[in-house]
Amino acid sequence: NYLGEAYAIVREHGGLCIADEVQTGFGRTGNHYWGFQNFDVVPDMVVMAKGIGNGIPLAAVTTRREIAEPFAQNLHFNTYGGNPVSMAAGLAVLEVIEEDGLQQNSKEVGAFLMAGLKDLQQRHPLIGDVRGMGLMIGVELVLDRETKEPATKATAAVLEAAREMGVLVGKGGLYGNVLRVKPPMCITKEDAAFCLEVFDRAFSIAGSV
Repeated sequence: NYLGEAYAIVREHGGLCIADEVQTGFGRTGNHYWGFQNFDVVPDMVVMAKGIGNGIPLAAVTTRREIAEPFAQNLHFNTYGGNPVSMAAGLAVLEVIEEDGLQQNSKEVGAFLMAGLKDLQQRHPLIGDVRGMGLMIGVELVLDRETKEPATKATAAVLEAAREMGVLVGKGGLYGNVLRVKPPMCITKEDAAFCLEVFDRAFSIAGSV
């Protein structure tokens, strides 16, 4: 448990463990509402944004009372803090996540996407690895699976081909060779199947360049 050991080392030296749930929070990873729960750790502080506002500017920080109390002893001012429109949007998003079962949807459709991408991996040598949780998946593209040489140019070709066919995908990784598959949590299996068809064609196009 890498994260558990990291938490232990930080606390041993008097530090605080902060979980950044900006991208992993609100059920996106499927099995749990928060990403850190997948690793059986409890952070001292959790920061969150993006998903809680669904496009509306909104972020939040939660922590233990003993950590937060010092802030109450001094004036801490934020010009845009507590915006009522953002607060209403945040509450509405939380209601939709619960009422529409979006965490469970992330788990089920994420598993469908993961299985589909692993199937594509068997047919496209360009795909070196498929990893992730729920609707947060990384597809690492390589020129050689043994050496794991990054396929940076091919990744750009896949992104462009997918975009031309109607699917927008981001990229990440130190060498810009990892596709970031993070669709909206309301995605259906039909949508996911369409994405897989597009990826199949995009990998074929990139592999022939």
